[in-house]
Amino acid sequence: GSSGLTSVTIPESVTEIGDYAFCGCSGLKSITIPEGVTVIKEGAFCGCSGLTKIEVSEDNQNYCSKDGVLFSKDMRFLIKCSGGKKGTYTIPESVTEIGSGAFEGCSGLTSITIPESVTKIGEEAFYGCSGLTSITIPEGVTVIEGGAFYDCTGLTSITIPEGVTVIGKCAFCGCSGLTSITIPEGVTVIGKC
Repeated sequence: GSSGLTSVTIPESVTEIGDYAFCGCSGLKSITIPEGVTVIKEGAFCGCSGLTKIEVSEDNQNYCSKDGVLFSKDMRFLIKCSGGKKGTYTIPESVTEIGSGAFEGCSGLTSITIPESVTKIGEEAFYGCSGLTSITIPEGVTVIEGGAFYDCTGLTSITIPEGVTVIGKCAFCGCSGLTSITIPEGVTVIGKC
């Protein structure tokens, strides 16, 4: 919650960034993650809406960054997109999972392209993406976690693919612009709210 914090360089001695470590640091514009960090816990950068630059040491064995987005080293897991990213964004084809809160607060994004390789959309993955007007969920996705599209007020319609069996709680809560949603026959669970 240190809103006055604008830049963080984590020292080489740090090996773990804990749960919600920088949560609510809305003034944070850049962060540099050193070689030694092996674990980044859930929500480490949630609420960092001003974040435009995430850099990771090239020698880090567990994480990497590309165009202001934090990934696992093999780029299969998308961890966090800079909150200050604007316009359109295409998720790389290597990604299979969009992590919890990955695009949380990215209100400047208007369109996100999710590749067919993605099978899981994590909790609150697109929370507060109010500028998002369209999104296509690929056929390989089977679970849409809780709060995935919470407060995506710009979304007007969404089609859930046939493979989805579970829609988590609050998945579309606060989506006041949503006028059409297509839910396939295979869905067996729709969470509360």
